[in-house]
Amino acid sequence: MSTQVKWLFVFFINLLIISCNEKEHIENTNIDEQNLNNTELAYPNKSGEIKKGYYLGVPVTYEVIDDQYIIDGDIILPKNQVYSSMENVILQPGQKSSSKRSAGITYGKWPNNTVYYSIDPNLPSKHRATEAIQHWQNNTNLNFIERTNQPNYIYFYRGSGCSSSVGMQGGKQEISLADGCPTGAAIHEIGHAIGLFHEQSRTDRDNYVLIHEQNIIPNSKYNFYTYFDRGYRGQENTTFDFNSIMMYHPYSFSKNGNPTITKLNGELYQSQRDGLSNLDIQGINKMYPATGTDGETPTYTNGLWYTVQGLRVYRYHDLWWVKDNNGQWLQVVYRDNQWYYA
Repeated sequence: MSTQVKWLFVFFINLLIISCNEKEHIENTNIDEQNLNNTELAYPNKSGEIKKGYYLGVPVTYEVIDDQYIIDGDIILPKNQVYSSMENVILQPGQKSSSKRSAGITYGKWPNNTVYYSIDPNLPSKHRATEAIQHWQNNTNLNFIERTNQPNYIYFYRGSGCSSSVGMQGGKQEISLADGCPTGAAIHEIGHAIGLFHEQSRTDRDNYVLIHEQNIIPNSKYNFYTYFDRGYRGQENTTFDFNSIMMYHPYSFSKNGNPTITKLNGELYQSQRDGLSNLDIQGINKMYPATGTDGETPTYTNGLWYTVQGLRVYRYHDLWWVKDNNGQWLQVVYRDNQWYYA
């Protein structure tokens, strides 16, 4: 082989390597774009202080940005339900609270399958909110009605990112839609507002996905806790759904460009923000059946954990119990908008 041919061969090999590297770079760029579009964030490109406290009577790790308490990237915690200690969550008999406390968490299902809403007049591209509302209206048993003077409602406004609280909170409940939040993100955030968690937050998620902690941004690992770990009460109404509009992107909160979530066999999946999946609709209509009611008196089964008035409690012999830091069971009672040790 002549020297000229050898150099020509080397040139084509180098060209092939450069081409592959460019292709890899393009693919990683596409991944980053998808990651941005399919991982809703309350404050994109902004980080805050990571704090620990108590929410619903259990330890919680959250991020504080612009005086908002955030988990999972786009879920806003009600500040009046987050405590630095359990001091004023459960009081001794006869003790008076040293701080004001909410009458209890009201988040949950919207009564009569009806969600009242209002849209800020200054929200750009209002069609994102109206199209998302119409999508929910067309595909579920929920009825969305523009608010007149109803006390409990969701409020769409122009914020720093895409965010919402989980379930009905009571009062004005904000859904943030920054300019970069498309209609699909609005559909996703409404999902939180009516009571949906992220799909990968299910208690049975380890039967379907692998969470690759080594690839997660260190201060973002708390975003991958299950809802039970956070003290929420929930249930799985369908099988695990990789196509759910509530599912994280495989590269969400990646620190190194490698996936943070994969299928059990290590394969990637495709996340989407086109609309509610078939299983989303099935599960939501199970949460909100066609015969919606104004809220029935809850019934409690012995041997199960519940979140009642802001505290994670265990039902046993028709009484409420909690565990202290030493693992000892203590009976508690709820009266006058406050939990007390019995």
